[in-house]
Amino acid sequence: MPSLRRPALTLTLAALLASSLTVITAPTEARAADPLISQGKTATASSQEGDGLSAAQAVDGDLTGTRWASQWSDPQWIRIDLGKKSDLSRAVLTWEGAYGKAYEIQASDNGTDWTTLKKVTDGDGGTDDLALTGSGRYVRMLGTARPGGYGYSLWEFQVYGTQGDTPPPAGGAVKVTGGQGAWQLTVGGQPYTVKGLTWGPSMADAQRYMPDLKSMGVNTVRTWGTDASTKPLLDAAAANGLRVMNGFWLQPGGGPGSGGCANYVTDTAYKTTMLTEIAKWVETYKNHPATLMWNVGNESVLGLQNCYSGAELEAQRNAYTTFVNDAAKRIHSIDADHPVTSTDAWTGAWPYYKRNAPDLDLYSMNAYGDICGVRQDWVEGGYTKPYIITETGPAGEWEVPDDANGVPDEPTDVQKRDGYTKAWDCTTGHQGVALGATLFHYGLEHDFGGVWFNLIPDGLKRLSYYSVKKAFTGSNAGDNLPPVISNMTVTPAGSAPAGGEFTVRADIRDPENDPLTNKIFLSGNYATGDKALVPAQFRSTGNGTFAVTAPEKLGVWKVYIQSEDGKGNAGIETESVKVVAPPVNGTNVALGKPTTASSSQASYGDCPCPPERATDGRTDTRWASDWSDPQWIAVDLGARTPVRTLQLVWDPAYAKSYEVQVSDDGNAWRTVHTTTTGNGDIDTIALTETARHVRLQLTARGTGWGYSLHEFGIYS
Repeated sequence: MPSLRRPALTLTLAALLASSLTVITAPTEARAADPLISQGKTATASSQEGDGLSAAQAVDGDLTGTRWASQWSDPQWIRIDLGKKSDLSRAVLTWEGAYGKAYEIQASDNGTDWTTLKKVTDGDGGTDDLALTGSGRYVRMLGTARPGGYGYSLWEFQVYGTQGDTPPPAGGAVKVTGGQGAWQLTVGGQPYTVKGLTWGPSMADAQRYMPDLKSMGVNTVRTWGTDASTKPLLDAAAANGLRVMNGFWLQPGGGPGSGGCANYVTDTAYKTTMLTEIAKWVETYKNHPATLMWNVGNESVLGLQNCYSGAELEAQRNAYTTFVNDAAKRIHSIDADHPVTSTDAWTGAWPYYKRNAPDLDLYSMNAYGDICGVRQDWVEGGYTKPYIITETGPAGEWEVPDDANGVPDEPTDVQKRDGYTKAWDCTTGHQGVALGATLFHYGLEHDFGGVWFNLIPDGLKRLSYYSVKKAFTGSNAGDNLPPVISNMTVTPAGSAPAGGEFTVRADIRDPENDPLTNKIFLSGNYATGDKALVPAQFRSTGNGTFAVTAPEKLGVWKVYIQSEDGKGNAGIETESVKVVAPPVNGTNVALGKPTTASSSQASYGDCPCPPERATDGRTDTRWASDWSDPQWIAVDLGARTPVRTLQLVWDPAYAKSYEVQVSDDGNAWRTVHTTTTGNGDIDTIALTETARHVRLQLTARGTGWGYSLHEFGIYS
């Protein structure tokens, strides 16, 4: 069989003279002008030699840097899904050193039944350029014989042909048009300003909420991830005339807690997997009428600081933004009708994108309290691409000052309302550069974070909901507005006794004088890490004043007043309250006295946690034992002393069963109190004893940890 490499055309002077009346041209394939239709498409293979050698790397457009390699056996195959049935005219196989001596190029409409279009029996490596005649959605190279001991390895498997005219997406293509400082987003040639919200409810419930979004003047919703579950959201958006900014989540997002720390310098397997996943869903949804654009990654340039530092952090940020550019190129090769962007939460990320991601169509930024500074940062950075704000709203937990209890001072409902108005005004004020915003957040969660940011926690509309509606439509005419809560106070804010009562007061009014139902909730976000809002035990004492029962667990809690008008609206206001151990009559004679224990943790979390920390008078330190039974902790009072009350302030690692023992000499002990029903928090035990030594004999733990006491108080 003649060589598979295209021969060079050689014409001698004699041939030219002998053919003076003949025009001689190089032979050409019948369809040499057909476009490349395989790059960026989904590729699979019979096997993979190792990490970083996946099938996707044979369709990534890199002819010398990445490759697919199979296991070292026959037969093997690599298959490309072209997305739809295509007329095939040419295949170009760029082999690495491990090539196919005998192989077939096959096509299929269903990926199961194959037709051979070209059969090669004397392959010699290098580049094989094959003319094809046939059609199919799937194309594969089936390798049947190798020249040596290695497997099959392709730098690139390129398929050329035609897929028919791809109609523009419904409603028209989405483009970034204009020039420096005069950009515009267009849909079907018409100007389009993004008036959006980030999406919170279940995708499956999209049809339930889309009409409400439409009534608010929303034209866009933003997601952080795109997969099979996205379709109901896209369908519901299209049915209501809305568009979707389809996101792709990349590690680390906001940090390790958001899903791990990828190594963008060395982890080719992760990058290949993500490029394949991105390409798959772009191919799936590129023609959906609701698709507005593609958003690759969220806050990862900033988030990488939680994974790396120093020179390595710099290398990772450059590698990450280079990968984002690779994703943008892959998306553009599949979908020319929708722009590509990438979001971060720090304008310091933009220089990395400027340097490494020229294929992005526009930038995106998450900004809250500092939203109005984005414009100046863009100007000073000398950027040449427009941007969209992809999250914004009132100042976040990380931006506000601490209150008197040392926790972030959450903005009031009115301040949040005004924060959304400010965010929209600052965005639209950067005309010709900022192309709109998706404000945060159309969410239902009724928890710590949900009350801070959600427009509809538990489905209840807040002042911020109506401020967004007014920003997008220009009016709240005819709307029944929520109750307004102001001047909220907590007394005592810094010393509410555990299990006792504290007072909450606020001015509560309703714009339409609707009858109101008031509720009180508590959140242990800062005390226990639990973000849930739980109903508090309380009683109204009139005139906007409530007596609220404090939790048993010590620490700083958030207390919320929620006032509902029965029309689907609510005002929500919050302050912090510090819960402390209830006062005990008498003197704590254990303070600073010698304290010993059966064991203590030398290092774990906030440890070392020696026994003397249980008698230092502080509830922010603790003693912690080994994780086994039994254990003990004892205090030497120095002399026989009346003991009237014990107050045990437990860490979450509490005792379910224990005994209180006393002794005059530290050797002979007698038990004066026993329990098998301990539940943690604070135990207050009345005694009528006189002793020098007091010991807790701990026999059964209430958790899988050891025993841990903040305070072992002994009162005389």
